[in-house]
Amino acid sequence: MAAQQSTASGPAPVRRARRSWAGWGFIGPFALVFALVFLAPIGYSIQLSLFQDRLIGGTTFVGLDNYQRALQDPQFWEGLGRVTLFLAVQVPVMLGIALLVALALDSGRLYGTSFLRVSVFLPYAVPAVVAALMWGFLYGTRFGLVGDVNEALGVTLPDPLSPQLVLAAIGNVVTWEFVGYNMLIFYSALRVIPHSLYEAAEIDGAGQWRIVAAIKLPAIRGALVIATIFSIIGSFQLFNEPSILQGLAPNAITTSYTPNLYTYSLSFAGQQHDYAATVAIVMGLITMVIAYVVQLRGMRKAA
Repeated sequence: MAAQQSTASGPAPVRRARRSWAGWGFIGPFALVFALVFLAPIGYSIQLSLFQDRLIGGTTFVGLDNYQRALQDPQFWEGLGRVTLFLAVQVPVMLGIALLVALALDSGRLYGTSFLRVSVFLPYAVPAVVAALMWGFLYGTRFGLVGDVNEALGVTLPDPLSPQLVLAAIGNVVTWEFVGYNMLIFYSALRVIPHSLYEAAEIDGAGQWRIVAAIKLPAIRGALVIATIFSIIGSFQLFNEPSILQGLAPNAITTSYTPNLYTYSLSFAGQQHDYAATVAIVMGLITMVIAYVVQLRGMRKAA
């Protein structure tokens, strides 16, 4: 009996080993690509941030000196404050418009919803560089739409590319680009809500606004949190629009206008690759912490 029991239980470890190796075989290609395109650049950036190129002595290990410099860098904090202001104003406006459009499309009270959905989403298909160039020429007071209106009507409209208005002008470009993307997220979440909930609410005498507040918005809370996190990350990564518009408004958009633009200028114009890596890492950590806090708060409210 003992021999039979040992024989019966013998092959089990072999099967488990085969299953484990098969699993590694499936995830191996992804793990390799993930390590090469994600982990390796981060590791190299961390390594760069611990060194400094000096005229005398060459590349020298400086430890956390670059991080101390970044935390005391007024240009970095000025750019961070600018994108934080951008986030606080532009993200609620963009997500609010996207939510209103999604609710309108989902209401079933509009004609041509397919055409409207594609029309709102279409700007997202325009590359960011092309969108920034297009809006930049529309903003121009000497060669664009603003200048043509001034000349045709004999008025002087505010210059969207002035230092006082250029951040709002960039916010308009980003909103135009991404309203359709966020609308699609919200609309997809609304479409999976069971219609039986709407019917029960109508039987109880609930109006459309009550249905929106009590059923639709709570049901798509997860989509709202995801869109908010994506928008926060995108705001802190703001680069394309100010980089393109910088040529049209050099006096308004400096090389440190946003942290990403500052990092690019340090690395490619100033040849300060080690300090640029430090600024990028600090910015990544700040973005990660804020996105994580928003996720925790959003999921806690959902629970």
